Amino acid sequence: METPDEILADAAASGDRAAFGQLLARHYDRIFSLSWRLTGTKTDAEDLTQDICAALPAKLQSFRGQARFSTWLYRVTVNAAHDRRRRRATYARATTGWGDWETARQTEISEGATATDWLTQAMTQLSPELRDTVALTLGEDLTQAEAAAILGLSEGTIAWRMAEVKKHLRRIAEQEAIQ
Repeated sequence: METPDEILADAAASGDRAAFGQLLARHYDRIFSLSWRLTGTKTDAEDLTQDICAALPAKLQSFRGQARFSTWLYRVTVNAAHDRRRRRATYARATTGWGDWETARQTEISEGATATDWLTQAMTQLSPELRDTVALTLGEDLTQAEAAAILGLSEGTIAWRMAEVKKHLRRIAEQEAIQ
């Protein structure tokens, strides 16, 4: 005579591996076929079935025998499918906008690179003295006082040079806009 599922479940919950193996042998196909119907794809059904089988030893602790084991196992499978859907929905909500954010980030990088390229090209049109000043104040992020000390000039001269740089860059930008 075949041992009832409920007795095997109690034994498996107590750590009986053979009882657990018998339960899986009896019900694996049932779990898989229900999982396939709930998920709609073989791959998702395989993953869900694997997750259920891995969690089943711990879940057996909650089996009280108030319903048939197969009924309880159906409920475990349905709950696992619902949990999987909820996790996927949460993940989908979390990732919504990610593509938009990445697109915006790439656009910002591209625009920054374009601006840097333009500035680099425009800098070649400046005199070496103005280029040195810009390289130190903007490129190296030094204060005008620090740039003045390095170049052996007064801070006022550095300020005048930066004003000249701005004039030159405006002029270059205006010429490019006309063309």
